[in-house]
Amino acid sequence: MKNIQEEIYYEGGPAKVDLIINLIAGLTLVGLPFAFGAVVRALWLRYKITQKRVSITGGWFGRDQSQVVYNQIKEIRSIPRGFGFYGDMVLFLKDGAKLEMRSVPSFRETENFILKQMNSNVSSTSAKDVQGFAA
Repeated sequence: MKNIQEEIYYEGGPAKVDLIINLIAGLTLVGLPFAFGAVVRALWLRYKITQKRVSITGGWFGRDQSQVVYNQIKEIRSIPRGFGFYGDMVLFLKDGAKLEMRSVPSFRETENFILKQMNSNVSSTSAKDVQGFAA
């Protein structure tokens, strides 16, 4: 059995621009909830995206953890935020669940990486299935 190391594509927190924009907005009374949310994300939200899986640690004091492997993902949707410097992504899973990723830095590149991993996983899975049924 061979031990394959996971290659890390991205490991870190949300985009710093998200915190800056929301702290500036926090100077107004209306922007305070957004500033508070950005501070919580900056302190405790962490992403780890490898060639095998997407892991998200977040919530209050980083107590919530979610992991998903690429063959569980059915669809990805993303939207730019912060003048396009970062974006939000939603991973729609095959079981109907959704995994939200807020303030992802370089979100377009990250989305392309995840799509590439999904496609390579599908092709390798289908190749194994065909090979397994070959006479």
